[in-house]
Amino acid sequence: MPVIAVVGGQWGDEGKGKIIDLLAGRAHVVVRAQGGDNAGHTVVNARGKFALHLVPAGVFNADCDCVIGPGVALNPEVLLREMDALHERGVSTDKLTISARTHLVMPYHLTLDRADEAWRGEGAIGTTKRGIGPAYLDKVGRSGLMAGDLRDPGRFRRKVAEAVERKNVLLERVYDAPTVDANEIADEYLRLAERLLPHIAESGPLLERALRDGRTILLEGAHGTLLDLDHGTYPYVTTSSCTVGGLLNGAGIGPRHLTTALGVFKAYTSRVGAGPMPTELDDEIGQRIRDRGQEYGTTTGRSRRCGWFDAVAARHSVLVNGFHALAITRLDILDQFDELKVCLAYELDGRRIDYFPSDADELARAQPVYEALPGWFSPTGDAHDWNDLPGAARDYVRLLEEALGVPAGLIGVGQEREKTLFTGALP
Repeated sequence: MPVIAVVGGQWGDEGKGKIIDLLAGRAHVVVRAQGGDNAGHTVVNARGKFALHLVPAGVFNADCDCVIGPGVALNPEVLLREMDALHERGVSTDKLTISARTHLVMPYHLTLDRADEAWRGEGAIGTTKRGIGPAYLDKVGRSGLMAGDLRDPGRFRRKVAEAVERKNVLLERVYDAPTVDANEIADEYLRLAERLLPHIAESGPLLERALRDGRTILLEGAHGTLLDLDHGTYPYVTTSSCTVGGLLNGAGIGPRHLTTALGVFKAYTSRVGAGPMPTELDDEIGQRIRDRGQEYGTTTGRSRRCGWFDAVAARHSVLVNGFHALAITRLDILDQFDELKVCLAYELDGRRIDYFPSDADELARAQPVYEALPGWFSPTGDAHDWNDLPGAARDYVRLLEEALGVPAGLIGVGQEREKTLFTGALP
């Protein structure tokens, strides 16, 4: 009964969508376990190119059950738009289940998100303004609304009215922002619920049956470990747990069932939004990486900050998650560089360190200590197996394996599903 968790090892945008889509072809259940539509997965397969934000990437496997788990923050309107877009291209969502425990992103969450970012001014976190943070804040504050509440219109209206009464005080007196109307919100969400109700169910029994029957369950992570609320570059983080442990909790599966933890890393580093990034290249090389990799956000379209691979940050992710294997993606983006660099340590205030500081100010002062390698100036996209890669490309991957202490089980050399090399190291 394999349970496979796929987690980003950097600041998100590592190419998890492609890896999940690839593995989902062999899975029976795919669970999106955390995050909201502030995350996005780009998937390229035989059906075309898709940008997913809430629907699990297993949707392209007609035999696969797809679950939006309790750890997700769900905007019903965004989900329905995404489902409609899939239907228009012939992709069925009939096997999609929304856990009744999944918390809802409400219209006032979006209003509060925008108002709070504006209030922070130059200290803004750089959120996507999708209301995800305020939704999780209500969840932790025990005042959130769950998908299961939509099954009881009377109860849902009462809970919305109670929430709006509190939110309007914040909007009016703290943020000097327009207030919201409880009846309008309830009417809108109950209208959306007419289409969602067939998908809302208790997800626990479905997962229990799958475990009992020995079916393969794939846990789909969003964002990346360095954006994790506990283990990331706080406060420049997301508001959910992006680690393997977070996925297990967000799906509702105990840790003893986990068989494989797969960490996804780009062959270089990128980050979107504010916060420290030691290997960022604010120069022509960084721009070349950005242009070759088309490093612009799936959800927001924002350009990503790019730089060399940061093995110090990556080792932190390995420690936090306990990865069994790595998936190294986008190796092909580095095909046209004379020299490549990998950060193996930091210099902080005159001393060399090999750990990832918890203090964002310290991390911002950290200077990367690089090891340089020759480039290969040869296309990797035509490779079909490990031995087809140029020798310098294999040396680069070996250095990453050695620096992280984990073998590379998958290597991506293009966006398409089939442009993935299996090395034999994936458990």
